[in-house]
Amino acid sequence: MKTFLPKESDIKREWLLIDAADKPLGRLAVELANILRGRNKPIYTPSIDTGDFVIVINAEKVKLSGTKDQHKMYATYSGYRGGHREFSAAFVRERHPDRLILSAVRGMLPKNNLNRETIKRLKVYAGAEHPHAAQKPRTAN
Repeated sequence: MKTFLPKESDIKREWLLIDAADKPLGRLAVELANILRGRNKPIYTPSIDTGDFVIVINAEKVKLSGTKDQHKMYATYSGYRGGHREFSAAFVRERHPDRLILSAVRGMLPKNNLNRETIKRLKVYAGAEHPHAAQKPRTAN
């Protein structure tokens, strides 16, 4: 028996549309990470990128359970002295709602070269509009 490795010609990338309204952030991020890696396909191989493109709309309406809106913190560091800043999830949701989903999904992807290519296929939008109508995305269930 030989190990199956998909060729580039075997990989068919689809465009999926996911509505994030009223979905818990963590559960949504797991679903997105699995689709981006291709774990929902029969040709999945950990070392080869077989995933699809994902469009997420209504990122500003994603749910956080409990008091995470006030107590969950996102940190940035500029590289300079005193350049460490922390922001609450409510502040990040107000300014850049797409970053909540992007950081959650990035944390669930493997930390390797595939991560950098995989995260580029995730398109997150705060509202219900997106500019990818030409790709004819199908709604993910």
